[in-house]
Amino acid sequence: MEQNPPPLQVEIDETVARGTYTNLALITHSETELLIDFLFLQPQTPKTKVLSRIITSPVHAKRFLAALQDNIAKYEARFGPINAGEPAPAAKPGVYQ
Repeated sequence: MEQNPPPLQVEIDETVARGTYTNLALITHSETELLIDFLFLQPQTPKTKVLSRIITSPVHAKRFLAALQDNIAKYEARFGPINAGEPAPAAKPGVYQ
């Protein structure tokens, strides 16, 4: 007889639940890990700090990418296309604003 695993119970503390707004991500990688640094870049400000860093495996990063693409497709089906515009002139490979 096949048994279903119990549902995942996720807890989140109040500070994390509030979230952090970011408008810039820097992505780097090694053979075994991807690092994603999230930042908030204010207009006309040449300096910022990393607000959060996610370190994950390439396998989990690819699964995350698929989940993100799926959610964006669902969002656009409900609310219409997202106009991402052209990349910012200062953007470099691995930097997403």
